[in-house]
Amino acid sequence: MINVNITVIALTALSALAFSAPSQATMSPYVKTALVDVCKAAMSNKIHRLNGTTNAYRLRDKTVALKVMCNGDDIISFAEHHGAYKTAAKLQRSIGNVSIIDTAAISKVNVTFAE
Repeated sequence: MINVNITVIALTALSALAFSAPSQATMSPYVKTALVDVCKAAMSNKIHRLNGTTNAYRLRDKTVALKVMCNGDDIISFAEHHGAYKTAAKLQRSIGNVSIIDTAAISKVNVTFAE
């Protein structure tokens, strides 16, 4: 009887995970558009464009600098790779002082788009 109850509980839990996993894995179109716009603004090397984009989507520069990835790179490296040193420096300044960060605890969002 105990084995049957454990099996039923396990199957119920797995079926609940199976239905909830796809909804968490997909990104809403609004969020994807916002992140692509932020990546493009960082790539532009125009600080006013980056400020306007982050303000339009109500994002903090520090959050963007720490958690957004563009085409597999963190946003600061992505901007530097495209020669956007002004926007990369602004994002780097938003992080503030150097501190020890548990990188396993940080979850970054990766956005891939055609340039």
